[in-house]
Amino acid sequence: MSGGEIAALVAAGAFLLLVLLLAVPILKLGRTLDEATLAVRKTHEGATPLLRNAVDTVKHVNANLERVDGIAANAENMSQNAAALTSLVSSTIGSPLVKVASFTYGVRKAAAKRTGR
Repeated sequence: MSGGEIAALVAAGAFLLLVLLLAVPILKLGRTLDEATLAVRKTHEGATPLLRNAVDTVKHVNANLERVDGIAANAENMSQNAAALTSLVSSTIGSPLVKVASFTYGVRKAAAKRTGR
């Protein structure tokens, strides 16, 4: 055997050792990928019912929001009616009440001046 053949055998042995050392992590990585694939598959299977429930929930929420919109519109209408009624009462009764109050104040002042003499 020549020196080149011995070097080739040493290199082949080193390569074999390298392959054996790298085989263990590669096999573990393969098992890890298999587990990850299984986990993704289970997640996918479990997500479908969750998404169906989420769709149902969103439909119910939208229905309730439509009801709340109707209630809010009615409340707004009632507040506008109350404001209009307040304005009407104020203009109808408020002005004569101010006049009556002014008149009675004037009468009291006049009566006080008359009795004060």
